[in-house]
Amino acid sequence: MISYNHKIFRSVTTTDNGDVDDHTLFYYYQQDDLVWAEYAGGDVVKGYLIAKADAQSTLDMRYQHLNAAGELRTGTCRSVPELLPDGRLRLHETWQWTSGDGSSGESVVEEVESDAPFTD
Repeated sequence: MISYNHKIFRSVTTTDNGDVDDHTLFYYYQQDDLVWAEYAGGDVVKGYLIAKADAQSTLDMRYQHLNAAGELRTGTCRSVPELLPDGRLRLHETWQWTSGDGSSGESVVEEVESDAPFTD
């Protein structure tokens, strides 16, 4: 199983109906098959996600955030990991809003190196 603990991800691509962009950073934590993250940046003021990892490290996720327009947004996501040749992770995400218009989309986020501190 892949460890997501203390990894930082940045959005690379997303469909037009998403709130995240390349300024959004996701700070991941993991304990056994429980994965969670805090995220912010770009149009996202503050967000949180919680997920369960399966045997292939695919994440079944729920997320919520406040965007810059002052809207509370919620959704579900399936995130499939890909190990890049340089050892970083890329996550291929298929998601759907459970608030607002209920539309769906796809995103890709990639692991970034950072000196940003983690708090446990």
